Amino acid sequence: MLDDMGPALCLVSAACFGAMAIFGKLAYDAGVSPGALLLVRFSLAAALLGMVLLLRPGLRRVGPDPHRAEPTGRAPAGRGRVLATAIGLGAVGYAAQASLFFSALQLMDASLLSLILYTYPALVTVAAVLLGRDRLTRRRSAVLVAASGGTLLVLLGAGGVSFHPLGASLAFGSAITYTIYILVADTVVHRLPPVVLSALVMTGAAGTLGVRALFSGDVDLDFGVPGWFWLSCIAVVSTVVAMLTFFAGLKRTGPSTAAILSTFEPVVTTALAALTLGESLSPVQLLGAALVLSSVAVLQVRPSRTPRQARDPLSDEPAPDAREALDPARDGSGDPAAAAR
Repeated sequence: MLDDMGPALCLVSAACFGAMAIFGKLAYDAGVSPGALLLVRFSLAAALLGMVLLLRPGLRRVGPDPHRAEPTGRAPAGRGRVLATAIGLGAVGYAAQASLFFSALQLMDASLLSLILYTYPALVTVAAVLLGRDRLTRRRSAVLVAASGGTLLVLLGAGGVSFHPLGASLAFGSAITYTIYILVADTVVHRLPPVVLSALVMTGAAGTLGVRALFSGDVDLDFGVPGWFWLSCIAVVSTVVAMLTFFAGLKRTGPSTAAILSTFEPVVTTALAALTLGESLSPVQLLGAALVLSSVAVLQVRPSRTPRQARDPLSDEPAPDAREALDPARDGSGDPAAAAR
């Protein structure tokens, strides 16, 4: 039954990330600057995760994964290399992606920015297939098209978008950066516990943004209690919880499925904006949301299996070898971690 938790964890992560835009808008209204938001977000998240690891030492250990095989001809990565990769994910990948995103947000409408950013599920799927980590089955292709089309309808349904060439370039750079981030994270997510990996990523991002703030001097922390409250919401809900559930979901589903499920995020953002900011959902947006939710449902439906034959959960074709028959979590991404649980 734990095998089915992968998609659910990805959806929880997408919902938490989706709330960040609302928290961010409220934080800006409370006088928080973008630079302060990024620095406090990652620093507070790193501190919280560090406290969790101190209070719960058992979360630092990762159990053996006898089903996780190394790619042919590649030696297992050393502990130091894995730790360095995890820190680099935050220091380079996450810090760069967040900086590009918020820089683009200053130049263009949020709806168009989100539309460009959410080209990354398609980029992740194509890259994972080219790298041999996933198979582009008919079912997965249909789900990707439906989820991407639904996201397009949700975002374009808002209307009134303006185009800015530099902003669009920054937004697409953010999508490419996040694509690389997911693919690199997939190489270490099986070697570190989710809390440890998340803490290292947050620490790396906080370090990079701290150094930048030190040299630029443009981070002003002189804002009131409401600003700190919304920053705490961003750090706890939209960073710590979102990151932990994303890595746990990625570990169980693989990069392509995790990326496709992440298209639920803009649907959550749009719905929360309607509930909290008084923005209304148009019929086009409702249709788009229905497409995304339908895609999510399809991803969670597993074809029936017989005791003698297992099938890829995103394909109708039999599993290629006997090991997949013992591994119902395998979806072509080489990720049998959930079955070991």
